[in-house]
Amino acid sequence: MGSRTVALLLLLLLLLVHVRLWSGRGNLGDIAAMRAQLTEQQAANAKARQANEQLSAEVRDLKQGLDIVEEKARSELGMVKPGEIYVEVLPGQTPRP
Repeated sequence: MGSRTVALLLLLLLLLVHVRLWSGRGNLGDIAAMRAQLTEQQAANAKARQANEQLSAEVRDLKQGLDIVEEKARSELGMVKPGEIYVEVLPGQTPRP
């Protein structure tokens, strides 16, 4: 083989590597898209982890005492104890004396 054939063969191999790099499976565009997808998934995981920690803390509080139960009943269900008066102030309105 002549040096010209070897150079041509090496050039052909280099061309094949470039074609594979730009358009084959796992090309640079795919890698960039996968990195973006990975970043989005990590953000979603962090958000889910935070929600899980908040729920875990709430479960812990529910197991430890009834104060959180009363607070949730008052805020979410409008619980009023006997002898209490319920007053609701709507935003944008001033209370009457």
